[in-house]
Amino acid sequence: QVQLVESGGGLVQPGGSLRLSCAASGFTFSSKTMRWYRQAPGKERELVASISSVGLSTSNTNSVKGRFTISRDNAKNAVYLQMNSLKPEDTAVYYCNVPLLALWGKGTLVTVSS
Repeated sequence: QVQLVESGGGLVQPGGSLRLSCAASGFTFSSKTMRWYRQAPGKERELVASISSVGLSTSNTNSVKGRFTISRDNAKNAVYLQMNSLKPEDTAVYYCNVPLLALWGKGTLVTVSS
């Protein structure tokens, strides 16, 4: 079955850290660029980070540069998003995406609040 399953979200205090995971199945993961998006309440979905098939190139939106890091493990068919120094404005549902397949996971909720 072709799918993406995100995990690792939750409630965290400002300044804290979380690591999101996305497990992929049903397609050749190692050959695909992967992306993390997020959608905050009342806002449009935005690209957070992108990683090429072999992890040689990444790009982050300005609001998360220096705080979020995307990585992948092709042996485990997984992509990760390490989020540090979290801010309340990072509160959102975070989605994993395969742009070439137009494939989305169901998302994992991250809430940053004291």
